[in-house]
Amino acid sequence: MDDRTRDRLSRLADGEHGALEVRFGAQLWSQATSWEGFLAAAVAAEDAGWDGVWTWDHLHAIFGPWEQPIFEGWLAMTAVAARTHRVTVGLMVGANTLRNPGHTAKLAATLDHVSNGRAVLGIGGAWFAREHEAFGIDFGASMGERLDRLDEAVGLMRRLLDGERFDHDGRFYRFSDALVAPRPIQAHLPILVGGGGPRKTLRTVARWADAWNTNGSVEEIAARDVILREHCAAVGRDPADISRTVSFPIVIRDDPADAGRAFRDICNRNGTPDMGPVPTLLGPPERVAAAIRPYVALGFRTIIVRLPSPFDAETIARMGEVREALAG
Repeated sequence: MDDRTRDRLSRLADGEHGALEVRFGAQLWSQATSWEGFLAAAVAAEDAGWDGVWTWDHLHAIFGPWEQPIFEGWLAMTAVAARTHRVTVGLMVGANTLRNPGHTAKLAATLDHVSNGRAVLGIGGAWFAREHEAFGIDFGASMGERLDRLDEAVGLMRRLLDGERFDHDGRFYRFSDALVAPRPIQAHLPILVGGGGPRKTLRTVARWADAWNTNGSVEEIAARDVILREHCAAVGRDPADISRTVSFPIVIRDDPADAGRAFRDICNRNGTPDMGPVPTLLGPPERVAAAIRPYVALGFRTIIVRLPSPFDAETIARMGEVREALAG
C-alpha cells in the first residue's frame, strides 16, 4: 500500500507525537432526505473535521417502508467529492450484485479523479432482495453464491484498479482484454469489504481487502477478528495491513435523555424504531468515547457513524469532542 493511501484510509500507526489517532466517518443515509440536506450534511462533516463521508448503495429504502425516496450511491458520492476537499469518500458498502465488477472498478477510478485521490471502493455481497426483485436484477441462488461471486469480483477489481489488462474466464464473470483507463490517481486505490461471515466474507477480506467494516458487540467483533487473523495466516497476509472499521448510531447531547429523544425523532422520520441491531451510543462525548474505547483497543481505529436524515447538526459539530476524549 502506498504512503498516500495508508494516510488517507486508516493511519493505523502512531501519530507524530505518539498519540494513536482514531478516525471518524459520517455514513449519511441517502433515504428520506432532500439532496440539499444530504449535501449540506456532507460539507458540514468536512468542516467539522470528520475524516470521511460515506453513504449506502441501495435502490430502495432499507429502514422503514421501502417506498421512501432514496438517492443512488455512486452518483451521490461523486457529487459530494466535487464539493469537498479533504474527506475520504465511498460507499459503506456497495452491493456487488448490482453491477459487473468491471463497471464498479470504472466507477471507483472515476470517483478517485473527481475527488483528487480520496476514493475508497467499499463492497459487500448484497442482502436486500426487494431492490433486486423490483428491477429484475439477479440476486443469486443463495447467500453462499453471492459471497462466492463477491470473492471473484473483488479479485478482478483489484487487478483492474492496479492497471492490469487481462482476460478472465471464471465461475461468474468473463472478461476479454479488460482494462480500466485512466487509472485511479491513487497508486493503490483501497478496497474495503463489509460483512462478518466467518467462512467466506472474512476469507475475502484476508485475500483482497485493504479495510474491513463490521458491527456488533465487543465480544462478537473480537471473535470475528480472531477468525480474520486465521484466514490471513492461511493466505500469508499480515493482518496489520487491513484497516478495521466499525459502525454505530451515535447522537451527542450533554443530557442522555435529550440524546434519546433526538434519536427517537430521527428514527421516526425514517419509519423505523431503531438504526439496526447494533450498540447505539447516546449521550455526552465522554460517554460515547467510553463505549468506543474497547473497540479501539481491539484495533478498530475508524468509527463509522450512522447518520439518518434529518442529519443531526449537533452530533456532526461535536464529534471532535469524542476524538479528544479518546485521546485523553
